[in-house]
Amino acid sequence: MTSFGRAGLAALTLGAFAPVVHAAPGLFFSEYVEGSSYNKSLEIYNPTDAAVDLDDYAIAVYFNGSADAGATIALEGTIEAGETFVFADQRADAVVLAAADQTYGGSLYNGDDTIALLDDGAPVDVIGRIGVDPGSAWGSGSVSTRDHTLRRDTSVTNGRADGDTPFDPANEWSGYPADTFADLGTFGESQPPSTVAFGSCGDDATAIHAIQGPGADSPLVNEMHVVEAIVTAVYGGSNGLEGFFVQAADGAHDSDPRTSEGLFVYTGDTDDIAAADFATGQRVRLRGEVTEFNGLTELRRTDRAAVCGSGYAVSPSLLALPFASPDAPEALEGMRVTLRQRLTVSGNYTLGRFGEVVLSAGGRLQTPTNVVPPGEPARALAELNARNRLVLDDGLSTENPDPVIYPAPALSAFNTLRLGDAVTGIEGVLSYGFGDWRVQPTATPVFDPVNPRPTPAVLPQGGNLRVASANVLNFFNGNGQGGGFPTARGADSPEELARQRAKLVAAITALDADIVGLMEIENDGYGPDSAIQELVDSLNAAGDSDASYAVVDPGSPRLGADAIAVGLIYDSQRVRPVGEPATLTTTPYVTGNRQPIAQTFAAPNGGRVTVAVNHFKSKGSCPGGDDPNADQGDGQSCWNVLRTQAAEDQIDWLADDPTDGDTDQVLVIGDLNAYAQEDPITAFERAGYRTLLERSDDTPATTYVFDAQSGALDHALANGALQDRVLAAVPFHINADEPPALDYNIEYKSPAQIGSFYNPGPYRASDHDPVVIQLDLAAPQ
Repeated sequence: MTSFGRAGLAALTLGAFAPVVHAAPGLFFSEYVEGSSYNKSLEIYNPTDAAVDLDDYAIAVYFNGSADAGATIALEGTIEAGETFVFADQRADAVVLAAADQTYGGSLYNGDDTIALLDDGAPVDVIGRIGVDPGSAWGSGSVSTRDHTLRRDTSVTNGRADGDTPFDPANEWSGYPADTFADLGTFGESQPPSTVAFGSCGDDATAIHAIQGPGADSPLVNEMHVVEAIVTAVYGGSNGLEGFFVQAADGAHDSDPRTSEGLFVYTGDTDDIAAADFATGQRVRLRGEVTEFNGLTELRRTDRAAVCGSGYAVSPSLLALPFASPDAPEALEGMRVTLRQRLTVSGNYTLGRFGEVVLSAGGRLQTPTNVVPPGEPARALAELNARNRLVLDDGLSTENPDPVIYPAPALSAFNTLRLGDAVTGIEGVLSYGFGDWRVQPTATPVFDPVNPRPTPAVLPQGGNLRVASANVLNFFNGNGQGGGFPTARGADSPEELARQRAKLVAAITALDADIVGLMEIENDGYGPDSAIQELVDSLNAAGDSDASYAVVDPGSPRLGADAIAVGLIYDSQRVRPVGEPATLTTTPYVTGNRQPIAQTFAAPNGGRVTVAVNHFKSKGSCPGGDDPNADQGDGQSCWNVLRTQAAEDQIDWLADDPTDGDTDQVLVIGDLNAYAQEDPITAFERAGYRTLLERSDDTPATTYVFDAQSGALDHALANGALQDRVLAAVPFHINADEPPALDYNIEYKSPAQIGSFYNPGPYRASDHDPVVIQLDLAAPQ
């Protein structure tokens, strides 16, 4: 991932664009913030020599190319001469709100909208072009109105009043990454003066450890200083980090173990100095401003630089996981490091988007409540996990890099990097950004693929009935006739649907199961154009399958009110339904938990089992306050009460043979959105059910990965009457261990990667691993 999220300032030309038309000198926009979530803010500058009353001023927002303002917000207050006025969304980051003079609680702009500053109804400055939809944003690259901060060039003295002509922000604005707003309210103020003489190589300079200081932030922030140090790594180029790291010579370190001797020099904010001008091993003298950016101490706005020699080297420091304390890495920030440990790949979620890999020591990071009880044990493991993670970055600032360099030579559908793979001997520079300590590599790491892709041969054999549980990752099929895209979830086009369908068919076929419970299937009924019927038709048409799958139809148009539902399919050549399908419509299943479906089946020898398929409420969209379903801080996240109630109600329901299947043998499967030690699972266990995904060689079963922590959300539970008939129950690790970039989606990929990342095989058909249960049912007496 981009460690600093910054691209260089674009040097674009207008070409055939019309000249900028300015209003008479007066108020104008001086900063524009369009960041994550509600981080939206506009800074207005008064360049005149008199205070301006804002009674007649307003901000107008023209949404999605409209010629009419969708929102007009009257401004309040006064802007003094040479001062700024900051307008912001009232839900923005605290840093933004601290600078705000006026806030607003309604809908504000996105990157493709036009914004005008009005004086008595007439535009005096316009960002965009009124009545025109630019697509995703005005501008391009780093000087774009989408997910960027723009600052007006200091040479601008008045606004662009003509909102009817083509607009390119690169003419008068400089671009910065999303959520850059530390300078809000400061337009027109002079930059920190160069109060120190640059001097010559070898003259006195500020020690890097003095700049870093013993804490998280520099004690010298916002001051100009001269440093002289050795270049340890350069990350220039259009996709690089636009900067380089320097480190004090080995003999120039201080005796304080808390202070770092390394520093990042950002060159993206100056036209005079570029990272490409420097090389590893040079001794350089630099003058710039000490700043903090996303938690990293930097030297910015460097106005003088000199190369004092070459051929120098510094010794790397030994870095090891887990860190002794959360702030322990601060002592090595910006320094060369090496890790001699054998580290495990615990996270690859952002590998395709940002080139990142999360590494840990001692094996994969486990979701706390998958292995220890909720409460203090879970909190303690979460704290350890936070200290036992390090991001291996790629030294680039670009999103969706092509190629993705891990694993070498490049990620592809046939050259994957799976969770559980290992690496030894990481070398690089320790950096920080986006909430994680990260290493920018100075040598290409070599991964050991110790967790190879499984094949169907690893699935259990024997017995007379195989049941599987499979999350199909929002399988929506439009109108079922090739149209109706994009849908509410899942594939955005017929092309994506075909890619998704092929992977799901390959995955389910590989399970070779007699009965398959489905989660996240579109809740659009059971007719010929329904999603579940299309999936079954595709399975039956697959050339490598002898199965003849059929759908369990509960006899209702839909199964509950949610957009997604559970489903149940079976091989009609191997098993037959007995009794009637059943579902629950009680309170915990009205909203949140999806309605379950249960059906009794007879195996070839006549032995019977009732299979209940579930998808409990997820851990997201948490309520607050005193709501019992709010996150209690015990590791189970929110909605735990609702999930537990669903488990308890289902236990009672299944005990009464709801299908009239004339069997007391029950198997509960599905995505319970609860890890192995959480209350919904223990509720089943207290009722005599047994969790079938057992530990093997002290390694807990996993089916899902969140925030680089692995756990089992997908379960198989057998009641007491069935337990002796269970031969095996295993996750089929074809999905959760794979990078999401290898799924069916085509967004966030280059044209070449749309092909190279995709294979119609079973790997990364979903984000959950299927679960397979092998039974040996006794024939009826």
